[in-house]
Amino acid sequence: MAVLKKLVALLALLVLAAAAGFIYWARDPLMPADSAAIEFNIAQGSSIRAAMRQVQQAGVPASPLLMEVLARGSGTRSLKAGSYRVEGGTTPLSLLDTLARGNTIKESLTIIEGWNFAQMRAEISRQKYLRQDSADMDVPTLMQKVAPGYSFPEGLFYPDTYFYDRGTSDLLVLQQAHQRMLKMLDEAWAKRAPQLPFKEPYDALIMASIVEKETGAPADRQKVAAVFVNRLKRGMLLQTDPTVIYGIGPTFDGNLRKVDLQTDTPYNTYTRPGLPPTPIALPGRAALNAALNPAATEALFFVARGDGSSEFSNNLDDHNRAVNKYQRGQ
Repeated sequence: MAVLKKLVALLALLVLAAAAGFIYWARDPLMPADSAAIEFNIAQGSSIRAAMRQVQQAGVPASPLLMEVLARGSGTRSLKAGSYRVEGGTTPLSLLDTLARGNTIKESLTIIEGWNFAQMRAEISRQKYLRQDSADMDVPTLMQKVAPGYSFPEGLFYPDTYFYDRGTSDLLVLQQAHQRMLKMLDEAWAKRAPQLPFKEPYDALIMASIVEKETGAPADRQKVAAVFVNRLKRGMLLQTDPTVIYGIGPTFDGNLRKVDLQTDTPYNTYTRPGLPPTPIALPGRAALNAALNPAATEALFFVARGDGSSEFSNNLDDHNRAVNKYQRGQ
C-alpha cells in the first residue's frame, strides 16, 4: 500500500512537472528576438495539425503535436487560412493567437487623388499580391462586376489606401473603392449648399473631378469650385484646360496648344457649354466638399500665380490684368 501511494505521488509530481514544462514552453520564444521574420501560408480548410505542419515546413520551430495540444487546451477549434509573418521572439501562445484571430499579412494599394481610371488600373496591375482577375476584362465587363449600373468608370473609385490579404481578387478592392466613393458622394450631397446647378450627385462628381485637377493650393479649392459654379449659373463656358486634355486622351504630349482648345470633343469646355459628360479624374473628399459647398464669391475667372496658388477675378478686365501680371510677366 505504501508503495502504491509513493507511485501515485510520483506520478502526480511527473504530471505537475510536465504541465509546468508545457506552460514554460508555451510562453518561451520559438526563435530568438533577433531572428529574421518567417513568412508562410496556411491553406484553406487545413486542420490545426495540418496548419501547424505548414508552419513548421516554412521554418518555424513549432511542434505540430504540441501546438495542437495547446490549441485544444485553450479552446481553439480552428485556424484561419492566409499569409502570415512570424517575427523573432514569438511564443507558441502568441503564434496560436495570431493564427486563431487571422492576423494575416496585409498588403496595401494607394490610389492617388487626381488619378484617372487608366492610372489606377495600371497601379492595380503592379500589385504582385493581388489576384489579377480583371487583367483581361474590357471596361464594360469590369463595370458590370464592380459598379453595376454604371457604364463609364471615370471618377467612380475613391482615392485612398486599401489594405488586403495576399491573394485577394483585384475585383474586391475595386468594389470597395467604388462603394466608398458612392458613400462619400452621398454624404457630401446631403450637406450641399442650396441653389447649386446640379441635377443629381453625378453632376457634382463631375464638378469635383474638375476641381481636383484645377486646384494647385488646397486653400483655393472652394474658390475654384465657386468660379465654375458661377459660370454654370450664368450659362458661361467653363473653359477649363484639364477637360480638354482629358478629351485629347493618351496622345496628349504635355503641351496644350491653341488648336487643341479649338478642336471640338465631348470634353472640350471651350467649345461645349455645361459640364463634360463624365468625370475626368478621381476626386478626393476635399474636392467633393468644395464642389458642393463652394466659396461665397462672385469670381468668374482665375489664373495661376506660379507658386501653386491662383488669382481670382470677378470680371474680364481684372482677369486680363492678372494674366498679364502672372502669365506674361508684364
